[in-house]
Parts: sequence; structure tokens; C-alpha cells
Amino acid sequence: MKFRKPRCVLVYALAPEGTKPPDANQAINAMSADQNLPLILWHDHFLGVPGGVMLFFVENEAERDALINSPHLAGWHVEMRPLIYSFNPAAFDEQIAYTMKAYRGQDWEIVRQESRPSYGNPREEVLSAEEEPSSR
Repeated sequence: MKFRKPRCVLVYALAPEGTKPPDANQAINAMSADQNLPLILWHDHFLGVPGGVMLFFVENEAERDALINSPHLAGWHVEMRPLIYSFNPAAFDEQIAYTMKAYRGQDWEIVRQESRPSYGNPREEVLSAEEEPSSR
């Protein structure tokens, strides 16, 4: 993973076979909270398979190397991809707004304030990596 300029890096991680969802989620959370790594902008956990995705803002070579050499996900299948348009935290937010407007005609400021239905119990889903039945 070589790049010279500061930019956001997407980390996609699948836990080793047999890892229990709570253990995988704990590893993702620990990596997200690690103050020795670049600034974390966003993370989430997967349904169906233990693992998750994180977005870091990497400003320099030392931060890039810290992210690449992080011990949190040793033994996992990990892919790291530097992003083109999301070259800093504000640009990530702008890319969300642009994508929604250009491809769906939606206004990000309005969508962020809308009340969307909640499905299942995320606290339960994070423990099982399975979707909870809808309450509807």
C-alpha cells in the first residue's frame, strides 16, 4: 500500500474461521480505539461473518506504517485500500454528499436528519453477527 499524500484508507477485515462474533467485534473495536493508529473516522461490523470495516485518515508514512503493522488483526484476512476522493475527513463527508446527490438526487444534510426505522437490536446483532427479526 504505497501513497505519498494524506488520504483516507479503507480497512476490510474478516476474522479467522471459528472466531466468535463478540471476539471479532472486540478486535475491531480495539483497533478503532488504538491511539497509536491514525485517526479513525468510521467503523462497523459485519452481519453473517465475523469481521468489519474501518476508515482511517492517514496523514504520513509513519501513520501508514503503523496501520499496516498493527497487531490487532493478526491472522485475519485484511485488505487496506487508499481512497481517491476521500483524501481527508471533510472530503469523506463531501464524497457522501456528492454520491447521494449525483447518483440518487438526495440531499445529505436532509437525509442525516431524517428519522429512519430501526430494525432489530444492534446490540444483539453485534454479539451474533446475525440479523435480528424485524419488529414490524
